[in-house]
Amino acid sequence: QHALNSGIRRYHVSPALCQRVKVAMSHFEPNEYINYEKLEKNINIVRKRLDRPLTLSEKIVYGHLDDPAKQEIERGKTYLRLRPDRVAMQDATAQMAMLQFISSGLPKVAVPSTIHCDHLIEAQSGGEKDLRRAKDINQEVYNFLATAGAKYGVGFWKPGSGIIHQIILENYSYPGVMLIGTDSHTPNGGGLGGICIGVGGADAVDVMAGIPWELKCPKVIGVKLTGKLSGWTSPKDVILKVAGILTVKGGTGAIIEYHGPGVDSISCTGMATICNMGAEIGATTSIFPYNARMKKYLGKTGRADIAALADEFKQHLVPDSGCQYDQVIEINLSELKPHINGPFTPDLAHPVSDIGAVAEKEGWPVDIRVGLIGSCTNSSYEDMGRSAAVAKQALAHGLKCKSMFTITPGSEQIRATIERDGYAEILREVGGLVLANACGPCIGQWDRKDIKKGEKNTIVTSYNRNFTGRNDANPETHAFVTSPEIVTALSIAGTLKFNPETDYLTGADGKKFKLEAPDADELPKLDFDPGQDTYQYPPKDASGQHVDVSPTSQRLQLLEPFDKWDGKDLEDMLILIKVKGKCTTDHISAAGPWLKFRGHLDNISNNLLIGAINIENGKANSVRNALTQEFGPVPDTARYYKKMGVKWAVIGDENYGEGSSREHAALEPRHLGGRVIITKSFARIHETNLKKQGLLPLTFADPADYNKIHPVDKLSIVGLKDFAPGKPLKCIIKHPNGSQETIMLNHTFNESQIEWFQAGSALNRMKELQQKSS
Repeated sequence: QHALNSGIRRYHVSPALCQRVKVAMSHFEPNEYINYEKLEKNINIVRKRLDRPLTLSEKIVYGHLDDPAKQEIERGKTYLRLRPDRVAMQDATAQMAMLQFISSGLPKVAVPSTIHCDHLIEAQSGGEKDLRRAKDINQEVYNFLATAGAKYGVGFWKPGSGIIHQIILENYSYPGVMLIGTDSHTPNGGGLGGICIGVGGADAVDVMAGIPWELKCPKVIGVKLTGKLSGWTSPKDVILKVAGILTVKGGTGAIIEYHGPGVDSISCTGMATICNMGAEIGATTSIFPYNARMKKYLGKTGRADIAALADEFKQHLVPDSGCQYDQVIEINLSELKPHINGPFTPDLAHPVSDIGAVAEKEGWPVDIRVGLIGSCTNSSYEDMGRSAAVAKQALAHGLKCKSMFTITPGSEQIRATIERDGYAEILREVGGLVLANACGPCIGQWDRKDIKKGEKNTIVTSYNRNFTGRNDANPETHAFVTSPEIVTALSIAGTLKFNPETDYLTGADGKKFKLEAPDADELPKLDFDPGQDTYQYPPKDASGQHVDVSPTSQRLQLLEPFDKWDGKDLEDMLILIKVKGKCTTDHISAAGPWLKFRGHLDNISNNLLIGAINIENGKANSVRNALTQEFGPVPDTARYYKKMGVKWAVIGDENYGEGSSREHAALEPRHLGGRVIITKSFARIHETNLKKQGLLPLTFADPADYNKIHPVDKLSIVGLKDFAPGKPLKCIIKHPNGSQETIMLNHTFNESQIEWFQAGSALNRMKELQQKSS
């Protein structure tokens, strides 16, 4: 200890110190310790094997290898077998994840795991009323999750606790952790230097079951930040700019690693914002190197002991000098301008100074109906403070918001602290409505009353996604994504044509004034106010715990195993739908009102592909039944084919399954008889989810072959008896006139994933292995 204090021979002393001092991963699991020694050991093994400097993300990923000495490692090609430190699940996806875990027959989770109730609270009247209403409506589901957590050793964050990613940042993420979460914005934890990856529920079950988790070895895209953030430019503008550069699929198969001197000008929660929205470019995850801003945040959230330990192992929590990236993007923060992205896609980037003119040219409504701040992306103390700083200036000149304005605190801790420090009251005074600590409108949980469905309008948000109909189920809502302070300024002005950097407002006294760039504390001067205690510890003895799932429930349904592959080729499959253009998981399995059925596979399957556009008629939820020749809803047609014993396929375009991690988009087609999804390309999480449920996600060897398949054709996938990694499959297209043609299809299955297909699902395969071992 004396040597450490004096700085002498620090490197040699730290391992010995860390052997003596155990630091808990979180306050809620005092007997689960951070194991930097194992991380260090694995990194050293891999570095010696590869004989080259490592990026930060490589250090943490390879540091969690199941077998670092023998694991084949090649970026973008090999599959890694990993041992994540923990699992986190939000309530909408936790239902299916826990149902699958129950089906596995295992008695308890093998790693620390948590459930967070944030998705099922609908925004309607304001925080307290909406929370009470949600508890009443969702009582059956909350009871299931609470009792399942108690029985299987999972911590339970009650409704009102806050959004999963904010809770993780405040309590569970730390430098060097590997965490997987059943939500696509899990990468938020990269703001604290962790590798936090969004997955489907079946992947979470693997980790909770204690078996190695598979991930294709990611490529690494480096984003070098120079200069310094200032003025109206915020951390959100970094990722909005990157999204414009890489597009919604440019990060697929890669980790985005931020580095460079500009990093130190960004707060820890600002780094989390940037990592969070990396999901919108398809990235596996995003990460920042450990620095003083993270140390400051750890200390303020009661984890100074973790920061002290991280200091001792810092050489493993930053990239090696001379490491190589697969691609490098450089952004000068001093030159970066405030951005606003949209509508309808998060990668359509515009400087705020240009958006008014662009909107007028494109025919987008320039009047802003609603401004919404908060969400998992931007609901930190700093975010709320900067928004309040803008609002305070307007109030000083007698102005309030011209647009409707809502505020979503990210957690109970944030809500309580901004109430104590006066931010919430300022935001109310300017016209804001403080909603519950939950996802709310960001995930479509918004009982919007100010417009009718089909009415063309514009909203601006500090959220992350702005797909068609995502926030309010209205396809004519033009949603734009920007920073909380820009949302606040635009809501006060009421128009997209306002640029707060240069334009003037007119005060109540008739005098013109210009908003000054907001300034706010990164963290509260006092400690955070924790607010109400909303955490349920799993009991030490779960022997008396019981989980109820009523056989007549409309919201919960125990799972039945999917059928095993019959050993034959898939012949004469019908095409349920050939999708035209963008098809996100929102299109495949909508959220909003459908969230209430996330624990009932048969009921939620009634939303299968209802948002996808059918290339045959340009309509959503209208497909030809090839057996009756009548047009009808997609789910009804799929059910008819299943009833008749007919297998079917879906044909998709680029980046199919972009967006959320929701595995329901894979469970539903499998449940209703689908066997194959053929596309030009897939989003990472969705492709894995399809494999987990025993479906075949295949891609055209020649993307132009998408045009050869017509909705009235029949398809046969041949060569499945010789199904092998890296070996293409043949697809025979049978046209109605009797002619045939053959195309080649690629896949990314490895040997274990082929076993998932043959067993019927990854869960079926797990059960087979358990039976063999016992």
